[in-house]
Amino acid sequence: MKRTMGMLMAAVLAGCASHGEATGPAGSLAGLEVHDRTEGKRLQVHWHDGKAYVAGKPGNEYRVTVRSRVGGEDLLAVVSVDGVNVLSGQTADPSQGGYVLAPRSSVDILGWRKSLSQTAAFYFTALPDSYAARTGRPHDVGAIGVALFRRKMAPTPVAPGPATGASSDMARGAPAQAEQSAKIGTGHGRHEASYVRWTAFERATDTPAEVLTLYYDSRANLVARGVIRETVPVAPLPRPFPGFVPDPPRS
Repeated sequence: MKRTMGMLMAAVLAGCASHGEATGPAGSLAGLEVHDRTEGKRLQVHWHDGKAYVAGKPGNEYRVTVRSRVGGEDLLAVVSVDGVNVLSGQTADPSQGGYVLAPRSSVDILGWRKSLSQTAAFYFTALPDSYAARTGRPHDVGAIGVALFRRKMAPTPVAPGPATGASSDMARGAPAQAEQSAKIGTGHGRHEASYVRWTAFERATDTPAEVLTLYYDSRANLVARGVIRETVPVAPLPRPFPGFVPDPPRS
């Protein structure tokens, strides 16, 4: 099994012990949401052909929230935005480092991890300005993914015996979170404080126990693709008997 150095966000884990019903993609282990930080609201999720979408407004900052739905065990959440690992900037792969969630807690991921104390804010922007496109990887822009792993449980000892050594394949994770218009992506924004610390996490399996995916684009594009259906106002029909005859306006 792979032993990973994950990121523990102590302030978030200590302060978010409760959780409600997820409004975005949700599985048996966790739920995924996106919040528009500029307008202070959770983005509405639109379901289309079994996939979840949110509409982003170019220029607005946002955050990704992962909520644990299980008690009694930690989870490792490997998070990608536009096909890029949010901790390391590597092309995303489930085997990489991620954030560790305590039982029934949540983690708010504000941006690209720059250090143990700082992130660069996520914001919606034109595709050429997205971090993925600026680093030569524009093909997966518009997708947010979370690969979830359970922690490997220590076996119950039967009898005292010699201590075993640590796994030799311990890997250090990355530091720790109408007419269709041009596609939008996620930019590399302002730097802000966001404190985390390293913690070891040994996965129960090499493959994710669960994967959550949330797609995003501009509202105009989602309307053009039929993901969002807008109500078109219908003009009232003329009335044959509208009432008494009024005087005409004076010239």
